[in-house]
Amino acid sequence: MKQSSHYATDWLDKRAKLTPDRTALIDYASGSETSYAEWNRRVNQAANYLRSLGVTKGDRVAVYASNRPEYLDLFWAAPKIGAVLQNLNWRLTVHELISIVESGEPCVLVYSEDWRAQVVELKPTFTTVKHVVAMTNPGQGERDFAERDAMSAVLEDIPDLDMDDPWGIYYTGGTTGLPKGAVVTHGNVTWNSVNTITSWGINGQHKAAVQLPFFHIGGPMIFMVPLVHAGGTNILCSGFDPDETFDLVEHSGITHYVAVPTMFQMLQEHPRWDQADFSKLELVISGGAPCPLPIMEKFWARGIDFKMGYGLTEASGNNFWLPQELVRKKIGSVGYPIFHIDMKTIHEDGSDCKDGEAGELLIRGPHVMAGYWRNPEATTDTIRDGWLHTGDTAVRDEDGCFSILGRSKEMFISGGENVYPAEIESVLLAHPEVLEAAVVGVPNETWGEVGRAYVVVSDGYDEENLRTFLGERLARYKLPRKIVVLEALPLTAIGKIDKKLLESKEVTE
Repeated sequence: MKQSSHYATDWLDKRAKLTPDRTALIDYASGSETSYAEWNRRVNQAANYLRSLGVTKGDRVAVYASNRPEYLDLFWAAPKIGAVLQNLNWRLTVHELISIVESGEPCVLVYSEDWRAQVVELKPTFTTVKHVVAMTNPGQGERDFAERDAMSAVLEDIPDLDMDDPWGIYYTGGTTGLPKGAVVTHGNVTWNSVNTITSWGINGQHKAAVQLPFFHIGGPMIFMVPLVHAGGTNILCSGFDPDETFDLVEHSGITHYVAVPTMFQMLQEHPRWDQADFSKLELVISGGAPCPLPIMEKFWARGIDFKMGYGLTEASGNNFWLPQELVRKKIGSVGYPIFHIDMKTIHEDGSDCKDGEAGELLIRGPHVMAGYWRNPEATTDTIRDGWLHTGDTAVRDEDGCFSILGRSKEMFISGGENVYPAEIESVLLAHPEVLEAAVVGVPNETWGEVGRAYVVVSDGYDEENLRTFLGERLARYKLPRKIVVLEALPLTAIGKIDKKLLESKEVTE
């Protein structure tokens, strides 16, 4: 007889009972500190407020907001009553959001002040939204999130939830058409946290900054949720600011820090880099894209065991761990699959790759999403025979460690040879006059495709010097046919280089 899915617990209620007085959350902007007991009471009030608006189990609550305490409260409040968070990407245009909101059919939309103009534009298109709730300064006909302060801090009639119930919808970038909404369940959130705590050594004494946007899976899942699970402390930031980050590192006592490569690049270009004290940091990890070697080397020179991670929306966040003793031995590796996760790589014909052979990375485990919201075709295409097909190219070495070579779709073929942009970008960034770099493949009549490099450079840049530098370090077929200098590279919402925009040729050369 098949056993039913395990029940889903009330995370904050459990943590508030276990460590009520421990500091759970620090709002960096105001400096206010909240204990787990206080946070649980506040989140219970938010859950009761959602109920007062008619939200019941399975209903969607759309959130269109920057990182604010109210967003964190909603993250924990909605699952208490079985509601599903629909996390809206504020980098998308209103035109794109219209279709996403329509597909999600939320009954409530909560927004922060900085997106008021967009919400005003969206309102006439709503068909299912019964209440628009402003986190601050509500407009005409809107509700005020502060109304939750009058609600009971005791949550009653808690619905029966299991691990298969959805927690939230997180949208992928998507190469064409409407971004796909990955349905992340209570089980996915739980297992990602279990995997992270057991494999990364997270405990209640740890403290991390929450800078990545909350509409992105990395915002809550990389450190915030595991720290709540373990009883640690989160510092909520409105976003990434280099100067603020150095303050966090030196004065706020953070032990764990995650960013994308471009954010680390900005830190290393900052005047405070050379004098910064990193001694309190136990873990610095990069995600979102392969990290160029020069960025890692600068951290190693400062005594920091900087390492790369790997995650994707469909797999809830964290997937690998590279032990400290291997950080400098296995350069470029993301390490071993963490607990309760299985990995393999396959060729285009579906056959398994041998050690040392590059292929598409496949993942399976209880942290893999339930599927794409109301998109069974895309779900079937992505999850086959229990394996999540990531679309990323990876290689496993003889010790079982994996290295991510890049997106399969970013790889291009020049003269019959596979070319991985991440490798070229790493060499470009090793040149002292190149500050930022991105490489894309473009059509070519002779070779099929060739590389085009986009760079941000310092004073004294000389293209001939750079080409000589590249020629000494890369095979001829890997050399960019064209090098384009830009004042800045376009970025996505979480600070990754927007290669889709570069490939679309919408960037002014």
